[in-house]
Amino acid sequence: MRQMFDLSLYLVLDPDLCAPLGMVETTRRAVAGGVSAVQLRHKYASTEDFIAIGRDLKSVLTGSNAALIINDNVEAAQALQADALHIGQGDMPVAQARAQIGPDMILGLSVETPDLIRQVDATIVDYIGVGPVFATQTKPDHKPAIGFDGLAQIVAASPVPCVAIGGLKRDHVAPVFKSGADGLAVVSAICGQPDPQAAAADFSHSIKEARL
Repeated sequence: MRQMFDLSLYLVLDPDLCAPLGMVETTRRAVAGGVSAVQLRHKYASTEDFIAIGRDLKSVLTGSNAALIINDNVEAAQALQADALHIGQGDMPVAQARAQIGPDMILGLSVETPDLIRQVDATIVDYIGVGPVFATQTKPDHKPAIGFDGLAQIVAASPVPCVAIGGLKRDHVAPVFKSGADGLAVVSAICGQPDPQAAAADFSHSIKEARL
């Protein structure tokens, strides 16, 4: 049985937004502020570069409880022995991803509609990313925003834990957890901030309050 990591504050790294500090230093500070999981998403990096960045991230994460998730790069996920691979609907079939990463690595899947949630096989997929809750500039080709009502609908139908994503800020923490989601994924609310540690700490404090 694969052991799910803490989804509560899930940071998705964006190389452009993280540019002032770099993805590695942004991660170091964000984890110090309370980030529980870090996804490396870099659509334009070669697999070699992806692995090199991932190794630096693993070094930063050593000694913390934060998980390392690799976005849509099976080879890098395997080379890094990452905690998880995350794929989108158009990346590859989930059965193929599971066959490639083996039985022990966590597998995450993006889900944008209630119809897609009905296709999630809990024996293959371990968690889903649900959204976009709001429109976001960090992924301009995203599907239509689903709002908190759509989020709650998908979460209620999901056979696996859910993390909300898409334009989420600290003020959205309470409604995300009220929807039943297990956490929220953020990009610019931490990556794009001058003090990622303080931004993450603000989220972490709000999450603790929302869980009371």
